[in-house]
Amino acid sequence: MFRMVHQEISHHRLVSQKLYKKAPSSPQDIVHHLGAMQAQDYAMAKWAIGSRCDATEKAIEEAINSAEIIRTHILRPTWHFVAAEDIHWMLDVSGPQVKRIVASYVKKYGFDDKKFEKINASIEKILAGNNHLTRDEIMQELNINKICSDDSLSGPIMMYAESVGLVCNGKMKGKQITYALLDERVTKPKTKLSKDEGLAKLAKRYFESHGPATLLDFSWWSGFSPTTCKQVISSIESELNSIEIENQKYWFGTNFTDEDNFRESVHFLPAFDEILISYKTREASILQEHQSKAFTNNGIFRPIILENGKVIGTWKRTIKKDHAKIETQFFHEIENDKKVALFDGISSFENYLETKIVIE
Repeated sequence: MFRMVHQEISHHRLVSQKLYKKAPSSPQDIVHHLGAMQAQDYAMAKWAIGSRCDATEKAIEEAINSAEIIRTHILRPTWHFVAAEDIHWMLDVSGPQVKRIVASYVKKYGFDDKKFEKINASIEKILAGNNHLTRDEIMQELNINKICSDDSLSGPIMMYAESVGLVCNGKMKGKQITYALLDERVTKPKTKLSKDEGLAKLAKRYFESHGPATLLDFSWWSGFSPTTCKQVISSIESELNSIEIENQKYWFGTNFTDEDNFRESVHFLPAFDEILISYKTREASILQEHQSKAFTNNGIFRPIILENGKVIGTWKRTIKKDHAKIETQFFHEIENDKKVALFDGISSFENYLETKIVIE
């Protein structure tokens, strides 16, 4: 029997999200466990992985460059990291939804499926043979500036190509993101899941890696409607545990460990980390009065300082030639001796960057 009250949800999410105790895991293991990790802020998204394992930034970059981890638009839709072994079935589930959203947006430019198919055929020829190009380079090859003088079409064009499984991220070109053909990076599986099977797998993965979480949390994270999510949860109900808190049902995995005694923990987590962004409501981890300091109404999330599962402040890094400067802003005044203890939580970030940290 699980005993849980509302204020304990944040503790249990630390466990499910691999933040409480670091088991030996590779970067791709972490991404696979979480299903999909929001990744539009590329530098911070790498740290989201690094904060959950002992890998350095260079090791995570290598996993991305070697296509063990794929970065593409998939859920909601926005950029996400997805493990290579999951990318095809997840695209089968979410790709059609992304495709519809993109098609609706570009209708004003006279784009339809037929036009996109023609563009995709050109993109396939441009990138064939492991040719990894930036978005600007692809647009130049396509002569898109003849259609639209500004940059409003390049994003949707590439997102559409991602949604149908044509392209994904390529190897980094210096500090520039590139695109490559997905089939040249990841082998297609021999069997294909049905839509219902894919949705069930996505839901199970979410609740096992993000639970305790609600139906509306899963709906927000996945981008599927509450009605669809209710149906899929019903189909896997026997494979999950649940608990009701304040008339709200929370779901989580059956292999969940009921930790009675949580040790003290401090985490300096990146902007857009799953610990906040993957839930529809976030009061379990951050008080309502502090939410505007951690994220904005238009969806900009800041790096956060987490103490025992609760957000107590924000931080930012500035990379210098021989060190990284860390600046903090706590929600409440904190005594100096307590700050020293809290700053121990940044040591893992120092190991990740493989450079000296200076706190200001």
